[in-house]
Amino acid sequence: MGISPHLARLRAMIGHALILLPSVAVIVVDEHGRLMLVRHAGHQEGWAVPGGGVDVGETPARAAVREIREETGIEISGLRLLDALGGADFEVTYPNGDQVAYVTTVYQADVAGGTPTPDQEEISELGWFTPAQLAGLDLNRFARALLQATGHLAQ
Repeated sequence: MGISPHLARLRAMIGHALILLPSVAVIVVDEHGRLMLVRHAGHQEGWAVPGGGVDVGETPARAAVREIREETGIEISGLRLLDALGGADFEVTYPNGDQVAYVTTVYQADVAGGTPTPDQEEISELGWFTPAQLAGLDLNRFARALLQATGHLAQ
């Protein structure tokens, strides 16, 4: 979906300045124990954990389910809260210059249905990786910090 109407209004007032935003990330695990990672359309900075912003009036858990459905076409179940993360590793400057410091609620979930397909708007590619493959992947800074913090990737 891109930018929410709420965020668009804020950006109209503050421009590209750094803003603190709530977000979610979901470590989706398939029946073979592989983790789904994605590449973001428009800025190929390595593999990422799927997720996105929490909309006004939305719980983080509902945002997690919505974001995975919108970006990858799959339904998830067994949503489990893993952590809440923030700090320098979770600051992003987008290609248009927008600066964001995310406070990210991290979940893990199972695949419940659907066909994994990148939406091509926000996600250009998705892949499934075993925990052993993670160390050798080109992960973006955000994903590396998140996977390390949740114990999915050795430090």
